[in-house]
Order: sequence, then structure tokens, then C-alpha cells
Amino acid sequence: MSGIYLDHAATTPMLENAIAAMDAQLRTLGNPSSLHTQGRHTRKDVEDAREALAKELDCLASEIIFTASGTEANNTAIKGIYWQQKALGKNVVVISAIEHHATLDPAAWLAEHEGAEIIYAPVTNDGVVDLDFLRALVSKRGSEIALISVMHANNETGAIQPIAEIVKIAGDIAVHTDAAQSFKKVPLSFKSLGVIALSISAHKIGGPLGIGVLVLRRGVEIPALLHGGGQEREIRSGTLNAPAIVALATAAQDKTYDAAAIAKIRDNFAARVTEVVPGSFVNALNADRLPGIVNVTFPGTQSDTLLLLMDGESVSCSTGSACSAGVHRPSHVLLAMGHDEISAMSSLRFSFGRTSTQADCDGALAVLPSVIARGRAASGL
Repeated sequence: MSGIYLDHAATTPMLENAIAAMDAQLRTLGNPSSLHTQGRHTRKDVEDAREALAKELDCLASEIIFTASGTEANNTAIKGIYWQQKALGKNVVVISAIEHHATLDPAAWLAEHEGAEIIYAPVTNDGVVDLDFLRALVSKRGSEIALISVMHANNETGAIQPIAEIVKIAGDIAVHTDAAQSFKKVPLSFKSLGVIALSISAHKIGGPLGIGVLVLRRGVEIPALLHGGGQEREIRSGTLNAPAIVALATAAQDKTYDAAAIAKIRDNFAARVTEVVPGSFVNALNADRLPGIVNVTFPGTQSDTLLLLMDGESVSCSTGSACSAGVHRPSHVLLAMGHDEISAMSSLRFSFGRTSTQADCDGALAVLPSVIARGRAASGL
């Protein structure tokens, strides 16, 4: 398909070696839970993949739990840890105000159905969690907190969060992080971060859709969301998706993501966009960011209109998270960073990936002035 694809934070093209690995596994007969020869062979493929992923994540192979998505991994961790801690009399869940809906919504569900009190940690104008707020909160109410969940890097702005520092502040409180955007983009070590749980998703790194991982510290036992055959430490029952698991491990071992080259394209785009569209500005510009994400506000426009106009110019970008696309509302991430509702509905996310080129950057910048002019005329703002 022709056009310029600048939505790699939503999903990125599947790697050829991952496609080949998945294709080969799809042709292999055997349920990994079966005890006969075919089952044992498939189980070995799964366990080899688990070992490879553990090396990439710097965790133990026994700490990896396969799920059907990053969303399921987040739900399993957040609900499971909450239920475990609720039995000890703790009912407060702390999440950042800029979380993905895969964290926001499970927390809201716990508040509505399980009596949880949700506290949203504020962020700075650059989209980084306010550590002073967390210190004061833990000092005052630490004995009530069941869980702290803060994403490793924000999916809309790319702002990287100080997870290791949050773990230090938390002390004995369980900390979970959604690292779906960070894995394989920046250094990521489960062991070094010190979190209890960490979530990733295959399709963000060139693996297939429909497979994710929850890394859960050894010795931590949580109630399951799914019950059945007792797979994955009895935390996530269900027949293991061996083809997707093998493809994920293959993608995780790939070394072709050039973070420095992608960051160079990102920085070039960020520097030039404010020149070609006067009055526009880049969000989280002063934060430590992922190599591939640029979030730009274009005052006097509406982001949904801009998205369609860009698509009409064969440039694919985003208004934010793909998981909440189609719902015209201000970005909760930008609101938390100090935008008003009008400004928060006037931004686009451009995300670069392994296949991005300087020509993609140039092409998007070439059509932006016309798109913004038409978008302002259409909005009437």
C-alpha cells in the first residue's frame, strides 16, 4: 500500500523473520499442553521462546506469562495485585493521569465494582509524573496503597517516566508498569527497574497482533482472570498460542531497530514542523522521550479533521491512542499536561519506526501547511 505511514506507535509492520517463524510454527502440529511427541515438540518451541524473551527483558523465564494482548496483561496485573492486597486491607490504587486506557479502565472498574479508591498522580507540563506528589502520598497513605501503576513511556507524547525512582519511593508497595511502547525502543530491564509486574505487546515491536506478555516477579501469586487448564502459573489459563509466541520471541531478538537514526528523523520533524506551521508547538519537548514519537499541537484546528485531511494526502498519523480512536474527545494526556479542552483536541501524533525514512518526514511536512489551513477553515475556531 502506497503512502507515508507515521503511526508506528499504534502498530508497526511485522518483521519478515517473525512472519517466517510464525508461518513455520503454524505448520507444526501439537498442543503445547499435550504429553505426546507432537505436544512436547511444540512445548519445547514455546519454552525456547520464553527463554529468549527472558533474556531480552532481563527477567527469569519463569516470570513470563503469555497473554493475548498488552491490555490483558495490564488487566491481569492490576486486578490481580489489587485483589491480593485487598485481602490485606489495602484498597487504594495509584495510577498516573496519563495512562493508556488499558490501565485507566481496569482501575475504574475496580473502583466501580470492587471498592477501590483511585488516586491519579499528576504530571508536569512535559508529561512526567510528579515525584513530589508521590512522595507525599506514600508518606501519608502508604499503608493503604495496594498498587502503583505508571507506564514506562507515554503512548501519545513519548515521555519516558522515572519508574526506577517511583519504585524507590514506593518501598514495599507493589509497582506495575506498562512498557508496551518502550520495549526494544529504549533500554528496558525488569530486574533493574525493580517493579513487581511489567506488560508488553508484540505488535509494537514487529511481532504479530494478538499476543502480549505479563512479566510477574517470581513468588508473587495473584488471582486469575481466566480459569481453565491452569497454564502459565495458573494465572492465565488457555491453550498457548505457539505460533504467535515464537514470532514474538523472533521479533524481540531482532537488532534492526536503529534508535539513533529514528530519533534523528524525529528531531528533524520536530524542529521543522514549527517552521512550516507557525504557531504550532511540540508537546513534552523537554522530556526524555522515545525515539519515534512527536506530538504536535496546531492551535485553531480539530484533530479529527486534521487526521482525515492528512489521510487524504496519503499520510497516516494519529490523534492519540488507536484503542480509543473514533471517539471525539480531548486527550486526557494533554489535559493532564495543562492543555485546555480546545487545545487538547487540536493535536496530532506522528510516530516513526524501523521503516521510516527522511523522505517520509519531508513528505509529511510538505503537506502540513495546506492541511492545517484547510483544517482551520473547517473548524471555525
